Amino acid sequence: MSHTALIGTGVMGETLLAGLLKAGWAAADIVGADRRLSRRQELEGRYGVRCLPEASDAVAGADTVLLLVKPQDVPDLLPELAPHLGEGTLLVSLCAGVTTAQIEQALPAGTPVVRVMPNTPAQVAEGMAAISAGAYASEVDVEKAVHIMEAVGQAVVVPERYQDAVTAISGSGPAYLFFVVEAMIDAGVMLGLPRDISTKLVNQTMFGSAKLLVESDKHPNLLREMVTSPAGTTAAALRRLEERSVKAAFMDAMEAARNRSLELGGS
Repeated sequence: MSHTALIGTGVMGETLLAGLLKAGWAAADIVGADRRLSRRQELEGRYGVRCLPEASDAVAGADTVLLLVKPQDVPDLLPELAPHLGEGTLLVSLCAGVTTAQIEQALPAGTPVVRVMPNTPAQVAEGMAAISAGAYASEVDVEKAVHIMEAVGQAVVVPERYQDAVTAISGSGPAYLFFVVEAMIDAGVMLGLPRDISTKLVNQTMFGSAKLLVESDKHPNLLREMVTSPAGTTAAALRRLEERSVKAAFMDAMEAARNRSLELGGS
């Protein structure tokens, strides 16, 4: 009986597992792999899925393999999996920076591979995933990957040449926003607010602003102008940010993230 093999049971692996089950997938149709007995027992007890110690055993008989391991572990893992993949088995990789070509070279000829760049808001079913087809992946394979990722948020299909930029923008993006939130909370404390109050003010402001941005469908520049009165407090703050070249710093940071993604992929 075919199943979906989940290779990698860290935060994102468990997030995807929980999302698929919540979306209606049967626990009996998912097989995980983890060499740690305590982790296998934890996942089996929490989700009712079967979890094996060896990844090669988990992929045997699978029609889909979800690869959620660290990028540096991929070169050693793929040769271990390759002999156990059935003909036409779809491999969906969520490993940052690893190209479909690199994966295809280590697998049986013609194996369909789809590359995915997820992000951590998937933990609250608000993830953003970018999906790209490898040389042998069909439209059906891509649609299956989209369906999988929509269990934890939204998904968009892009050419693979965009994936390093996607990694810099949405893959690493939550960290940038958390960095801004942290700075705003600390600023509130510096201005005399108790930390718990500053935290609540900033968190809800960030949440509400994101919701307004998405639901209003207005350009962020327009929304910013709506808050900025001439010669007012917001204008004073934004002028200081411009003087410190904050926008340029963000653009430079994302370029650095893109370049690191290229390095991880060996480009």
